[in-house]
Amino acid sequence: MQPGPLKVRQEIETEAQSSATLLAILAALGYAPVFRHEKYREEYRADGAVIAIDETPIGTFVEIEGEAAAIERLAARLGFAASDYITGSYRALFVAAVPGGTDMVFDTARR
Repeated sequence: MQPGPLKVRQEIETEAQSSATLLAILAALGYAPVFRHEKYREEYRADGAVIAIDETPIGTFVEIEGEAAAIERLAARLGFAASDYITGSYRALFVAAVPGGTDMVFDTARR
């Protein structure tokens, strides 16, 4: 795959009825949490893509998901150019913004 302005990755999603059960399953498999992040998300659909507005402890981000052509078309409609795209993960963005930080969570006094 050619590097480009878009982040491309496979996402496999499913529903879990109980977060406690899911955490117990992961622990039984030998997994332990290494990073937590919180965000508040609103989603919209337009032009064959999903627009997510993510409010995080380090800022508010617009994420557009879909086929490359739909992303580029919708980003342009919203006034964004490829030079505006951020392809880093929230963890990478957090580490850059808060060196030595451990978890990207909201200050509970804030909400």
